[in-house]
Amino acid sequence: MNSLHLHIQLNRSAFKLDVDLQLPGQGITAIFGPSGSGKTTLLRAVAGLEKNQLGRIQIGPHVWQDTHQGIDLPTWQRPMGYVFQESSLLPHLRVSDNLNFGLKRALKSAGNAQSDAARALQASIELLGIGSLLQRMPHQLSGGERQRVAIARAIAMQPQLLLMDEPLASLDAARRQEIFPWLSKLRDELKMPMLYVTHSADEVARLADHLVVLDKGNVKAQGPVSTVLTQVVNPVVVGEDAGALIAGHIGQVDTQWHLSRVDFDGGFLWMRDAGLHVGKAVRIRILARDVSLATTEPQNTSIQNQLRSSIQSITPDAHPSQVMVVLKCGAEEVLARVTKRAVEELALQVGQTVWAQVKSVALVA
Repeated sequence: MNSLHLHIQLNRSAFKLDVDLQLPGQGITAIFGPSGSGKTTLLRAVAGLEKNQLGRIQIGPHVWQDTHQGIDLPTWQRPMGYVFQESSLLPHLRVSDNLNFGLKRALKSAGNAQSDAARALQASIELLGIGSLLQRMPHQLSGGERQRVAIARAIAMQPQLLLMDEPLASLDAARRQEIFPWLSKLRDELKMPMLYVTHSADEVARLADHLVVLDKGNVKAQGPVSTVLTQVVNPVVVGEDAGALIAGHIGQVDTQWHLSRVDFDGGFLWMRDAGLHVGKAVRIRILARDVSLATTEPQNTSIQNQLRSSIQSITPDAHPSQVMVVLKCGAEEVLARVTKRAVEELALQVGQTVWAQVKSVALVA
């Protein structure tokens, strides 16, 4: 699998971006951080819209920029797709004509025959489910539909890399829910790397395979998303969004009570039945605020999900009254936010076996 090497040093009067990243050559890498951390600047530098003072941008074997060798491909020669916050569709053209702009650009790229480009365009239409929208004008589309058209236009150009700059930021909550399944399908079926800028922990949990966290132009953390989200030293997600991601599969469906059981290496958890078949791979999210601890196996409780775990660490949390407890459940880690008083009264310590009571489980992918 080809990897991405992004070494970028970019200076501005009030800002400096300095990153050196080796990223996976497939799936979604989320670029996460607060406003002003350098997320969009990083994306623009990869696209050639910002000029690096020093650095190297390499996608697999293809070098787009190397300041030491004097290589600096202009934006139009970099085989990429770029999806912005706004869909940027031409308002006077039908969806089909908007898509043809991507086709025309692909034809100009070296090695793209007309038949190959046409097949790529048709594949993008099918992948994003927009065949029924082709004769509509942009003003006749919902926000989610416009973004799906914009993404289809970007991937029709057969890019080596897809860049997405907060593509859901302009959508309301209902439209974001509408487009999530299409972005998940894009991640699972496209065999290309994607850089996805966001400041939403929910989007990271639902979509990302790999996570890069930026802070003031520097890399604060990076790695597989489940690993980075559960780190408690210099946590990347704090407050109510702190939690863990677990990959598993549907092990059982209880039709009487409308529940599904998610099995993973370390136990199982019951959740509301979402209509998924047994064996289906899923990703679930457990927030630290929804986990309580017991030193003996709970009896006669309404909390159905209980995981036998061992305490890996106990770390001060943002508020002085609380701590974050990292629990090991088989191969997975779960976070629990509890009070210092509870730690004292239960005499909790690293290495101790406890039962994690999980009050809520969210299916995110």
